[in-house]
Amino acid sequence: MTPTGLVHHPGCLDHLTGPGHPERPERLAAVHRRLESSGLAGELDLLEASPAATEWIAGVHGADHVRFVQERAAEGFGLLDAGDTAISSGSHRAARLAAGAALDAVDRVLAGEWANAFALVRPPGHHAERVRSMGFCLFNTVAIAARYLQRRHGLGRVAILDWDVHHGNGTQHLFESDPSVLFASLHQWPHYPGTGAERERGIGAGEGATLNRPMDAGTGDAEWLAALEREVLPALESFAPQALLVSAGFDAHRADPLSGTRLTEEGFRGMSALALEAAARTCGGRLISVLEGGYDLEALASSVEAHLGELLAAARADPR
Repeated sequence: MTPTGLVHHPGCLDHLTGPGHPERPERLAAVHRRLESSGLAGELDLLEASPAATEWIAGVHGADHVRFVQERAAEGFGLLDAGDTAISSGSHRAARLAAGAALDAVDRVLAGEWANAFALVRPPGHHAERVRSMGFCLFNTVAIAARYLQRRHGLGRVAILDWDVHHGNGTQHLFESDPSVLFASLHQWPHYPGTGAERERGIGAGEGATLNRPMDAGTGDAEWLAALEREVLPALESFAPQALLVSAGFDAHRADPLSGTRLTEEGFRGMSALALEAAARTCGGRLISVLEGGYDLEALASSVEAHLGELLAAARADPR
């Protein structure tokens, strides 16, 4: 049986955001506790991440922005933007480890050592634009992984599915002119950061390779699953990616303090199963997911558990 991999690193806990900030180290600690208590940790192939090399991060963000984040973090606690992206002395390394975890997962899945994988990391990444950190995000982890798939592993087409409750404006910004990367997003709208309208379909050569499916506040499992199955996945399968990345935010949960949507663990389980089925039909099941949001500790832990349960089920069914 080809296993499911889980990539993590204790250094991701060293990104400190200050009292009362929702994106806090306790998020990862809560997930680890749940995986240990449920016995799920023992069924996963665990790997400690290595930090991403500068060349892969700079390939998405530019060397100047990488240096800016490093220098600001070295100054100690502060803000990277004018809003809520708090940093501390451990933040730059944590963000490098988050990106590195995704790249490690890509390497193992592309080598056939893992059927699929999950990067259990923080800070999140999908709001980070090329030279702008925002929305709790320093570097855009999933975008770095997409370019790594293309430049290191030679893939021509990569798809990114984002089901965080907040639109992944950074990922869209980075790829909206690029027809080789499909970005598909389900998200609450209107909501932070204000992007993600259905009319946003890409720019120039990339027109049609961006798919936004805004969801109303108050919607839950049935609506999100229907939108994914009937609208998003057909476009993904038509694109025929060679690998599927998932920006796996769990803040659309009904208990999340930053969300107005009503998903449950079963909704995330169902979306995970649908994404895995699509990956099996299009790219040999090569799916790598990366943690984005999710700010109620219990809801986050139980939703990640459901997601990983589906990854494990798919891995057990893998004929390799």
